[in-house]
Amino acid sequence: MRLPPAILGNAEEVLREILRFMSPADVTLSRYFKDHPRLGGRERGAIAECVYAVLRNKSFFTDFAGAGATMRRLTLLGMAEAIGADSLGGLTEDEVAFLTRIKEIDRSLLPPKKLANLPDWLYDKFVAQYGEEETLALAAVLNTPAPLDLRVNSLKTDRDKVIAELATAPIAAEPTPYSALGLRIWKKPALQNLPLFKEGAIEVQDEGSQVLAQLLGARRGEMVVDFCAGAGGKTLAIGAIMRSTGRLYAFDVSEKRLTKLKPRLARSGLSNVHPVVIAHERDAKVKRLAGKIDRVLVDAPCSGMGTLRRNPDVKWRQQLEGIAELTEKQASILDGASRLVKFGGRLVYATCSLLDEENDGIVQGFLASHPDFELVPMHKVLAEQRIPLEMGDYLKMLPHKHGTDGFFAAVLERKAAPAKPVADESDDAAEQ
Repeated sequence: MRLPPAILGNAEEVLREILRFMSPADVTLSRYFKDHPRLGGRERGAIAECVYAVLRNKSFFTDFAGAGATMRRLTLLGMAEAIGADSLGGLTEDEVAFLTRIKEIDRSLLPPKKLANLPDWLYDKFVAQYGEEETLALAAVLNTPAPLDLRVNSLKTDRDKVIAELATAPIAAEPTPYSALGLRIWKKPALQNLPLFKEGAIEVQDEGSQVLAQLLGARRGEMVVDFCAGAGGKTLAIGAIMRSTGRLYAFDVSEKRLTKLKPRLARSGLSNVHPVVIAHERDAKVKRLAGKIDRVLVDAPCSGMGTLRRNPDVKWRQQLEGIAELTEKQASILDGASRLVKFGGRLVYATCSLLDEENDGIVQGFLASHPDFELVPMHKVLAEQRIPLEMGDYLKMLPHKHGTDGFFAAVLERKAAPAKPVADESDDAAEQ
């Protein structure tokens, strides 16, 4: 069944706005659909897939659309990539010929940089880190849609029961390899209508993010802080690991983001989570807890280069100059959060970036200026948490190797307090 020709006009209209890169693509799409309530589910799906296809293939599409690289041609290429040219109605003979010509191009013969569909600065950084061959393997996966990962709420059910209940929907779900509570779905069903979702038995969360929450090693009854909680995905996972005991603070500078946590928290059944809006990493609310917290997670604001499967616009919106600003902020946040950690406590620094300067570089700089902390090798932490991953000192999850978003994490521990010196009795006697 072909889509009505008018849908191409809708897609072209929203694509023009998105390619200005003034706001995230998903935000712009959501606003556009709200302003056009007559668009049905099938039409909305096609428009969204068209937009994301253009964002993933922007470099290739722009080059091969030629001198006529108009918004119409980019829209046609996006739609053809997303749903197939045969599903498009109202095309002219020239447009059909254009799509046929583009389809016949053997993309494997493109120069590596064009094949990667990455901005020049990002491609060069990846090649410097990974080499050209692995960069192309990474880029190939980053330029495909991500599956949908779920986390099973262990306070309410278990993974086998969820698989069985989803199958009655019918939704096929398979266990994820690294998270014992993770499920992977290759289609995009409307989960919000399922009883499992409404009752808080499942949450949407990438498997890599689930692993990060587990690395914290939170235990029942402890004092724990999720320092950059956002909408609270990892907060909820940590709370379930703690079995809703102890005290779990969800800190964030954005009240709007924390507001999104409230309905999720209500569904989860957790009673130990305390959302707190802070002004910055040195807020008085943070200082009051200095040296009192058992475990702190810092999932720092970052470039998001590990999430390009879900957010392909990020690679075009982010600029090289912005990375330096981010690393300065990351170092400051990690320093501020570290003050919360008690002697012998654990601090986990994490990002969803693939860039060394946001990851290894931040941790090494922190350790150099904080001799009271030491790195816990990641392979040791993974064994402790029974996570079947092979890593060195750091966690580095890569989309083309692990099937997750790109994630980095380092586990740090504050050294035990130095023992107080014991007075020498012979010295006391001599003084008498």
